[in-house]
Amino acid sequence: MSSVHRRKKHPRWYFSLRSPYSWFAYRDLSEKYPDVLDRIEWIPYWEPDEELTRLLAEAGVTLPVMPMHRSKNFYILRDARRWAHARGWQVTWPVDRAPHWEVSHLAYLAAEEQGLGRQFVDLAYRARWNKGLDLSERATIGGIAHELGLDPAIADSVDDPGLRKRGVDCLVAAYHDDAFGVPFFLHGREAYWGAERVGAFVAAVRGEVWDGASDAPFHASSFTAIPEDGRTA
Repeated sequence: MSSVHRRKKHPRWYFSLRSPYSWFAYRDLSEKYPDVLDRIEWIPYWEPDEELTRLLAEAGVTLPVMPMHRSKNFYILRDARRWAHARGWQVTWPVDRAPHWEVSHLAYLAAEEQGLGRQFVDLAYRARWNKGLDLSERATIGGIAHELGLDPAIADSVDDPGLRKRGVDCLVAAYHDDAFGVPFFLHGREAYWGAERVGAFVAAVRGEVWDGASDAPFHASSFTAIPEDGRTA
């Protein structure tokens, strides 16, 4: 069975080691719904470098990613802190001096090949969001590998042509699954985007009815929308 056909049949999630919202979703899944995390396929998603962008273009793929506007970046910073505070989680915001996301995500694929992909993700999120470490630094990845008992040379996965090919396959799969951001979940033909949709995805995987509740740790105050002309309905 081809991997593309298999992905069309299996529930899966696209995650990024960069995104705080992927981290939030991972924590909710691992702490509240570990049975679902065991049943789904894990596919990394990230902003490709120039070489992977070229390889994707050769495959006829252009990902819906673009440089983040400064105002959006500051919004995510405030929102992520608000979310973490509501959960009671400590966050040390990392500084990405020279982002190169292949370093960490291809290392994940290398760890996955040795049966330690999930453990790698857990330590990578801890390194980034609890310790503020830079996942684009090979020394950071080497430290994670050492903690897992893996060869620290896993930090050089970015230089491995075979792992780069696997990385391209992951991003091509994301393109064909219409993934446009992370975390992104799929069950059959149903897609769920965002950390606040974890519960809906979990219900789908379990074959349960979703109760409609958001997984966001805070709730907006109720309000009445007022049309621009000032009249209420």
